[in-house]
Amino acid sequence: MFIRWHGYSCFEFADDRVRMVMDPHDGKSIGIWPPTVAANLVLCTHNNYDRNAFRVIYGHHKDYTEAIGEIDFNGFKITGLPSFSDDKMGAERGVNAIYMFEMDGLRIAFCGGLGDIPSDKVVDRMRGTDIMFVPIGEYGTMPLEKVDGFVSKVEPKVVVPTDYRVGGITLPLSTLSQYMEGKDEEDFVHVGNEVELMEDDISEFTGYWIFDR
Repeated sequence: MFIRWHGYSCFEFADDRVRMVMDPHDGKSIGIWPPTVAANLVLCTHNNYDRNAFRVIYGHHKDYTEAIGEIDFNGFKITGLPSFSDDKMGAERGVNAIYMFEMDGLRIAFCGGLGDIPSDKVVDRMRGTDIMFVPIGEYGTMPLEKVDGFVSKVEPKVVVPTDYRVGGITLPLSTLSQYMEGKDEEDFVHVGNEVELMEDDISEFTGYWIFDR
């Protein structure tokens, strides 16, 4: 499995079946470079301008927005779990899809624009996740004080923080340093812009993976 970060909440995932992009932004609307990638599958967790720029992704791709339920893309299966992009049951910002999928034996949870800890039923379905992508920027997503509680409920082997402030970004985001407060700095591993991995590469909790662009 190949994973590449394209800034903010935009990630690319690929194996021999699919090249998929999650939460594409257009770059200029948030102050950073746009993603430069061709894909055949693009998914948006929450229908907002910072996550739904399908038009910037090259190639002929199938697009999904806030897709709750089962997706079958030429045999590659994704499950969209229901959640909200606020802490008022969606009354302010609407729904958010948590996308679950498996690549090369690794179970992935991509939380996108998650605004609150999801229901116990959803959390139960997320347990056993190998890598969980969770927003920490607090811009239309859950506050930092809830993130750790959510992570402790799901107990993923790897946590990938997303949506935090980087150079140039114009959104009022929290920083990675704020999220790291009170945590063991040795648990944070800078993995660069991209990684390739297989099931055997993750056997237990290995901390927080920080992608750099």
